[in-house]
Amino acid sequence: MIEFKRPDGQTLKGYLAEPSDKKNAPGIVVIQEWWGLDTEVKDVADRFAKAGYRALVPDLYRGKLALEAHEAEHLMGDLNFGEAAGQDIRGAVQYLKATGSAKVAVTGFCMGGALTVLAACNVPELDGSIVWYGNPPLEYVNAANITKPMLGHWALQDEFFPISGVDQLEERLKQAGVSYEFHRYDAKHAFANPQSEIRGMKPLEYNAVAAQLAWERTILFLQKYIN
Repeated sequence: MIEFKRPDGQTLKGYLAEPSDKKNAPGIVVIQEWWGLDTEVKDVADRFAKAGYRALVPDLYRGKLALEAHEAEHLMGDLNFGEAAGQDIRGAVQYLKATGSAKVAVTGFCMGGALTVLAACNVPELDGSIVWYGNPPLEYVNAANITKPMLGHWALQDEFFPISGVDQLEERLKQAGVSYEFHRYDAKHAFANPQSEIRGMKPLEYNAVAAQLAWERTILFLQKYIN
């Protein structure tokens, strides 16, 4: 765990995973699901580090973790999404750039996916965004502000973020001339999280094939725009 500063000067903690050769390594800010900064999202950061990226997970819940859906819903409900994107995530991007990464992407899952879209609109320092099955209400998406490439992974059977909303987001990006690449998978929400079914929620289901394909596409995207 490290500490870094937000643009407003406040200090925030985060989990930093460094690659074996961290000199000049590109960076990626990883945004949690609604559960918090748990073992699963740390594993994602570690996986990015093994792929050669400096991965930073900002602790948006300030040390709090949810073990079941009601707790997670409460913690997410208390989160100021605008501040999380414009301060917490932006501070994480700025930290990685200030400490050696020339380019930095932002990626997030579920709630973190929605925050990634908001970050793409509100963090001018980021160099690309990768969204995993999560998008905010369209009224908060100023697509004209998205100037860097976006990759999106979406679940066709998603009960939390219906694919119709993804279609509407895509149309808004098209109209704004955003460089984007969306992929739709025949899977349920949280298909890339190996812990999904352990949560005991039927709308969640891990799909190893979809998860691997989405990961491969993510690495190709990073190699193209961030490396």
